[in-house]
Amino acid sequence: MTIDLHALSIKNLALDLQDDGVLVATLNRPAKRNALNAETVEEMVTLFSAVPRAGVRAVVLAAEGDHFCAGLDLVEHHREDRSPAEFMHLCLRWHEAFNKMEYGGVPIIAALKGAVVGGGLELASSAHIRVADASTYFALPEGQRGLFTGGGATIRVAGLVGKARMIDMMLTGRVYQGQEAVDVGLAQHLVAGSSFDRALDLARRAAQNLPLTNFAICSAISHLGNMSALDASYAEAVVAGVVNTQPAARERLDAFAKGTAARVRPTNQDI
Repeated sequence: MTIDLHALSIKNLALDLQDDGVLVATLNRPAKRNALNAETVEEMVTLFSAVPRAGVRAVVLAAEGDHFCAGLDLVEHHREDRSPAEFMHLCLRWHEAFNKMEYGGVPIIAALKGAVVGGGLELASSAHIRVADASTYFALPEGQRGLFTGGGATIRVAGLVGKARMIDMMLTGRVYQGQEAVDVGLAQHLVAGSSFDRALDLARRAAQNLPLTNFAICSAISHLGNMSALDASYAEAVVAGVVNTQPAARERLDAFAKGTAARVRPTNQDI
């Protein structure tokens, strides 16, 4: 059964499913710098639960306005005056949303701009590819706010930049941008023009892959990283056994064997 994304009850993200199977999901709270309130997090759980069953072949995660995401909606958090238990359960919903992104098996490319801060960086780090533009800056200001990360930064951001860099960001408010952000692993692509245009191009390329292959790339690699080396070796062999013998791959393998497949060539991805 295929899910109709437009039938979902979602108002804080604008959805555009294109003919090639690429879904453009746009954070749509620009007046709040796309800060994540509880309602938006629930909508993300709903959306990314549905994406793998909605015929989506790749996702561009974009943002309305000048900023990708400024993190937790601190105004709502202050107003709600949550108890420790209430905030713990909110954090678990963040984890639910971000885990569905990382492990859902559909490529997600984040088009970054402006603030990618706090929970916004936790959101971005849940995508499989991150594209930054000249305006993009990354920070974890929780230390200065009297807070601590609750949406997976200790797992994903630390995995990208290393524990020492993450601690530095939180303790001192250090901000990364430009080529330095790419060099430390916060983004894989840096463009002088539109990060959305590059992200859409990458999503369209990924959408041309076989869905089962993309599923393995965008779920199995993360799962394997959580295992011991011995268990990961076994699981990798099992995944390869399934993916590398899929009937849909035979046409592509036949083209390679006949020398008609596209060749691997270096491309110019300069800024």
